Amino acid sequence: MNVQLFIPCFVDQLYPQTAFNMIKVLEKAGCTVSYNEAQTCCGQPAFNAGFWNEAKPVCSKFLKDFSGTDPIVTPSASCAGFVKNYYGKLFENSSIHNEVKELGKRIFEFSDFMVNVLKVDDVGASLPGKATYHDSCAALRECRIKGEPRQLLSKVKGLQLTEMNDVETCCGFGGTFAVKFEAVSVGMGEQKVENALLTGAAYLISTDLSCLMHLQGYINQKGYNLQTMHIADVLASGW
Repeated sequence: MNVQLFIPCFVDQLYPQTAFNMIKVLEKAGCTVSYNEAQTCCGQPAFNAGFWNEAKPVCSKFLKDFSGTDPIVTPSASCAGFVKNYYGKLFENSSIHNEVKELGKRIFEFSDFMVNVLKVDDVGASLPGKATYHDSCAALRECRIKGEPRQLLSKVKGLQLTEMNDVETCCGFGGTFAVKFEAVSVGMGEQKVENALLTGAAYLISTDLSCLMHLQGYINQKGYNLQTMHIADVLASGW
């Protein structure tokens, strides 16, 4: 299967290895991956901040960059959820309404694509140790992803997955929320990390590096022995 790769801004700038690991896993699952070097942001930061007029040209460029019929796969439920659920609002009653609707059907968060499109849940990954999983708000509420990451992680050799308390509670990042409401954001991050630590996990895994970036910052500040990992990095381990 031919797939187009969408790499969000912060993954491109801060976590490029996760993007390479996603390619590694997709290719092992039989995909031919293409990457349009002209791609930029999906427009979510401006849209969420209320700057819809400024977001529109960025989103229009996204539509052009990802034209065609091939599936679009991204290591971010946040970006996938934005394109799926909010492009329609931004371009409502426009001449490209149908094009936007079709785009929303073609974009997938990585674990969703692996399980529900490729029907692959075992790529031969191996990662010995205890882990716990964080449901990002975007994955759970925007993309309706719950079982898919857990199904993939259950097939990772040596990995023991334990659910934490309040697993569906927000980690406190929320994009600019973490900047505007720092004290609340840190408190929510603290609660999430403490719940993860209670499981005895060495790894805290999620579909969204935005959440993991926020949580790793708190972990580092406290000096805890807990490592955050994107699910693509987990699935690329051990082979």
